Amino acid sequence: MVKRILVLDDNQDILDIVHETLTYENFEVKSTGESIEVMPLVEEFNPDLVILDFRVAGTNGGELCRKIKTHPKYSNTPVIIFSAYINRDADILAYGCDAIINKPFDLTELVEKVNNLIS
Repeated sequence: MVKRILVLDDNQDILDIVHETLTYENFEVKSTGESIEVMPLVEEFNPDLVILDFRVAGTNGGELCRKIKTHPKYSNTPVIIFSAYINRDADILAYGCDAIINKPFDLTELVEKVNNLIS
């Protein structure tokens, strides 16, 4: 069965590259640039993994991660947070994410972390 990944980033170029890369790796990918769409998409799409940008217009990916991790149905869904804030890893991990990928990132690192979390 194909694994599903939900991606949030308000940078369309990053969204396109991540979507294309993960689709190429045979994942079913749903992408959004809107933070308000994340929880409805989690409920509709039922992803095996969620990737969130830490700084998104209107909210913080860490808060979205916390919402996912405290939801009874999705608490075991792995969450990766993208962050350009290199020295904030401990703060970001406090939201309950399973991994952090620092921006700019290597696509090989992205694919490895995704595979490690949902294989």
